[in-house]
Amino acid sequence: MTYILALDQGTSSSRALLYDAAGTVVASAQQSINSSYPHDGWVEQDPEMIWTSILQVGRQAIASANIQATDIAAIGITNQRETSVLWERQTSHCLYNAIVWQDRRSAAFCEQLAELRYPADQADGQPMGELIEQTTGLIIDPYFSSTKLAWLLDRVDADRARAQNGELCFGTIDSFLVWRLTHGTKHVTDATNASRTQLFDIGQQCWSQPLLDVFNVPAAVLPQVLDCVDDFGIADAEWFGAVIPIRGIAGDQQAALIGQACFEPGMSKSTYGTGCFVMTHTGEQISRSSQQLLSTVAYRINGQPSYALEGSIFVAGVAIQWLRDQLGLIEQAADTADAFARTGGDTRGVYVVPAFTGPGAPYWQPQARGLITGLTLDSNKDHIITAFLQSVAFQTRTLLQAMAADGAPVSTLRVDGGMVVNDAFCQFLCDLLDVPVERPADVETTVRGAGVLAAIGAGLFADLQEAAELWQLGQRFDPAMADDQRQGLADGYDQAVAQALHR
Repeated sequence: MTYILALDQGTSSSRALLYDAAGTVVASAQQSINSSYPHDGWVEQDPEMIWTSILQVGRQAIASANIQATDIAAIGITNQRETSVLWERQTSHCLYNAIVWQDRRSAAFCEQLAELRYPADQADGQPMGELIEQTTGLIIDPYFSSTKLAWLLDRVDADRARAQNGELCFGTIDSFLVWRLTHGTKHVTDATNASRTQLFDIGQQCWSQPLLDVFNVPAAVLPQVLDCVDDFGIADAEWFGAVIPIRGIAGDQQAALIGQACFEPGMSKSTYGTGCFVMTHTGEQISRSSQQLLSTVAYRINGQPSYALEGSIFVAGVAIQWLRDQLGLIEQAADTADAFARTGGDTRGVYVVPAFTGPGAPYWQPQARGLITGLTLDSNKDHIITAFLQSVAFQTRTLLQAMAADGAPVSTLRVDGGMVVNDAFCQFLCDLLDVPVERPADVETTVRGAGVLAAIGAGLFADLQEAAELWQLGQRFDPAMADDQRQGLADGYDQAVAQALHR
C-alpha cells in the first residue's frame, strides 16, 4: 500500500494526516501550539516548538497507522503563511522567535512607507502603496512578511552584512521545515508562500529587486521559489524512519482552495480556522481589486500560475480560544454551539467587532481594536458567545460584498475548518450571505490540499482535475432568512464596525 504524509503547521496546532492512494484518511495526530504576546500587538512562537511538534505528530500518525515509513510515497506541507523565521545557514539556529502573521509591531513602519515614493530620490516617483500593490497584489500592512523581516534584520543580532554574505536564511514556516527536514540541503519555498511575503512579483513570478531595495533585504537570505508540485528535497530517514521525498507545498489558504477543488474561475471557499480567509479563483490572469482585497497566487503547477482574490479576517477561531482562556465563558470550543442553541441566534442587540489586532480586509486599520456593543442588563454570556460566532459571519459578508464590487460575485461558498462543524453557525452564515453554503464531507481541507499536491508529485494523481473527483459534499445549507431581518442584522453590525474604526 502507498501512502501520503500531509503535514499542516498552523497557527494554533500542528497536524499530520496519512492518506492512502484513494485519498482516505488512515491516521492522524495533532498537537497544540502556543503563542506569546510580549508587547501590545506582538505575536510570537518558538520555532523549535514548531519543529518538534511537526516531528511528533508525523511520527504519531505513522505509528497509529501501523505502517512502515518506506510505504510513504511523499510528504506534502501546508503552513501558516506570513509567519517569518530567520536562522543561521551553518548551524540552523534561529536568531529570534517566529514572528506570527497576526503580529502588528511594524504598524508605524507601514505608516511611514505609505508616505514614500519609489525611487525615493525622485519627487515624482511612484507612490509606495501603488508599487507594492502592482507588484505583489498586496497592500501596505504589518500582516505580510516584508516588514517582519526588515524588523528582524534591523533589531536582532543578525547584522545585515551576515545576511548579505549569505550566512543567514529567511523563510516562512514551510521553508524552515524543509530546511530542517533536509538537513539544510534545500532552502526553498513555493509560489503561494512567496506571494505572501510582499517581496515577490506575482506577474513575473520572481523576487522583486525594487522591493528588496525598499525593505533593504539582501537577496542572499531568500529561498528559491518552486512550483506547488516540485522537488523540495528528501526528508532524512532520521525524522520518520525512512527517506521520504517532499513533493508538494502550499500556504494554508491556497491548500484549502485545492482541498475544496476550487479549480475553476469563480469558485470560492472560506476557511474558518484561527482566522477566516475567503478566496475566489480568478483564473490565469491577475484580478486587481478596487476594494482593498488581495490578489494572490492560488497555485502554480508546471510553471503556470493561477490567481485568486482573497479577503483576510484576522480573528475567527482565535476569538473562541479567547472566550475560553481569557474570559472563562466556555470550557471547550464545542460549548459555543450550546450557547448558540440557547439563544436561538438572537443576541438581543449585542454585537462583537473582534478587531484584537486591527481588522483585516477591507479596512486594514492596524491601530483599531475590538469592542462589544449593545450590552444591557438583560445580556448574558450566551448572548456574548453567540455574538462572537456571528461576528465571523458578518465579516464574511463584508468580504463577499467587496468581491462582488470587484466583479467576482460568489454564488456558492464552500466552507471548511473547525468552526463549520456547527450546523447553526453554517445556517446563520448562509442566511446572512444569502447564498448557498456547501460543507464537504471532510472539513479538514487545508491538510487535504497538501496531500493532493504531494500525491500529484508522487504520480498517484495525474493532475488537479483527477484529484477534484475525490471532493464530496457533506451538507448544503440554503438561505431561509427574510430580507428585512437580514438587512437589519447587517445594519447593526455595520454600525458597530464604524464605532470600532473611529474611536
